[in-house]
Amino acid sequence: MKPSHIEHIGIAVKDLDAAINFYEKILGLKCYNIEEVAEQKVRTAFFQIGQTKIELLESTDPEGPVGKFIEKRGEGVHHLAFAVDNIEDQLTGLSENGVRLIDKIPRTGAEGLDIAFLHPGSTFGVLMELCENKKKAL
Repeated sequence: MKPSHIEHIGIAVKDLDAAINFYEKILGLKCYNIEEVAEQKVRTAFFQIGQTKIELLESTDPEGPVGKFIEKRGEGVHHLAFAVDNIEDQLTGLSENGVRLIDKIPRTGAEGLDIAFLHPGSTFGVLMELCENKKKAL
């Protein structure tokens, strides 16, 4: 696997609006997108810093993945996402190399990206996400 860059850093927060306020007023960043990803039971907000984004994640259901994460570990870094090409091939190669996959096939995530998560038990405790933007500008 050879990622092109860090696509985003996912940060779990209890209050999306308060977190957006902090990132805008204190850090001087501009939120450019807020959306709900019903399948993942989250509302997200995005900030761009160079080629990398910060994704704030607020759970819409305490039983969802982010809700459980916050209950167990509190707010903070949730995952690290890498931009890749040919996500299906990447998943096949990772699986063949013994990496435990949460998603064996990609699904649609925020911003319309194809995404797949790798289990932190295979990645030294870090939840990792692969992202492919199949709608890249030509």
